[in-house]
Amino acid sequence: MGNKPFHYTALTKEKDLDVLLQEIGDARVVMLGEASHGTSEYYTWRTAISRRLIQEKGFNFISVEGDWPECYAVNRLVKGYPSAGSKIADVLEVYRRWPSWMWANWEVAALVEWLREYNKLRRQEEKAGFYGLDVYSLWESLEQILLFLERNDGQAAEAARLALNCFEPFNRDPQTYAQATAFVPTNCEHEVVEMLQKVQQHRKFNNDPEQDFNTRQNALVAANAEKYYRAMISGSANSWNVRDSHMMETLDRLLELHGPDSKAIVWEHNTHIGDARYTDMADNGMHNIGQLARERYGRANVRLIGFGSYQGTVIAGKAWGAPMQKMEVPPATGGSWEDLLHKINTDDKIILSKDLKNVPEVQDFIGHRAIGVVYDPKYEMLGNYVPTLIPERYDAFLYFDETEAVHPIRMKSRGAKEPDLYPWNY
Repeated sequence: MGNKPFHYTALTKEKDLDVLLQEIGDARVVMLGEASHGTSEYYTWRTAISRRLIQEKGFNFISVEGDWPECYAVNRLVKGYPSAGSKIADVLEVYRRWPSWMWANWEVAALVEWLREYNKLRRQEEKAGFYGLDVYSLWESLEQILLFLERNDGQAAEAARLALNCFEPFNRDPQTYAQATAFVPTNCEHEVVEMLQKVQQHRKFNNDPEQDFNTRQNALVAANAEKYYRAMISGSANSWNVRDSHMMETLDRLLELHGPDSKAIVWEHNTHIGDARYTDMADNGMHNIGQLARERYGRANVRLIGFGSYQGTVIAGKAWGAPMQKMEVPPATGGSWEDLLHKINTDDKIILSKDLKNVPEVQDFIGHRAIGVVYDPKYEMLGNYVPTLIPERYDAFLYFDETEAVHPIRMKSRGAKEPDLYPWNY
């Protein structure tokens, strides 16, 4: 490929992001990816980009690949709501479900501190928010709904109580629920749908628009989580699509909440934000939030920005629910996207997809590294490279030649009994 076969911008300081901000232009949705859930540079540079998008382009919120109840607690902290807590590390302890290090880390703490300071001098409607898009929090969402409705609406609370009671025999174990409903025609779908309808059709519960939205969102999470866990048993593509469709639905709802001119930042793994139509995911009938956003809002209004690295260290677990550990990430395999970028030189780089049009090596599908929360470097070649048409999957890409592991806020994670149902762990 020569020494510099295409234009790129060396990435050494925040000012170098100017080229990326110019490429983002007037887009309404900017999705910032990551090639792992445990790499410090991905969090740090996503924070730098997000700060500039909020300050310079008026973006309203950051939405992440995290659960709604936990992220909403962080949202209330950064917006200064009463009784939201004051110590950031204490509030981040809400992230106790494995893998806790994804959001309970010092890189996220720095982002939260910046958001809180940014919001202090702004009116409530001008404050930047922090929300979770994911669908895993079935029991937590049900409990929050019941707690709130018991104080505000007895009829709706009864529906929530019936839904929660329906799940009690499964001991907070999604795998137990999924396997039980696969062989018995009885499940809790009716109870959660009825609860969702009661919550959505009722009057507003108070004068706090976010608390009202929070209650309705928890009801939606519960309904879609039940659907997700049932879908797991019938095939990974089906459950993946339920999950990403829920994340897209939540993004839509957040944009609607913030008004017709609102703008959103999304932090998720590359496998979610990079358009699935330009990977082998499409062959398996899978879609993702990046694809759905382009289809929903138009390609000109969405910017998908991938992240990746050649080698370094990462936080991950050897199995689902296993203790987190710092692992070595070996040099990228020969012929992969990361290997090609490394062979140019060892610069950290910003690459715009429009500058890849005359690069023959990326006009066809090429291996592109993806590390999940479960990782073993010895078996990387067996499933950690996603065939990708890079210039179409992303609008831009941030490459780091050597990266280091994220820095967790040490705490004990609540384990999970879910490995058999999660062949994709992104």
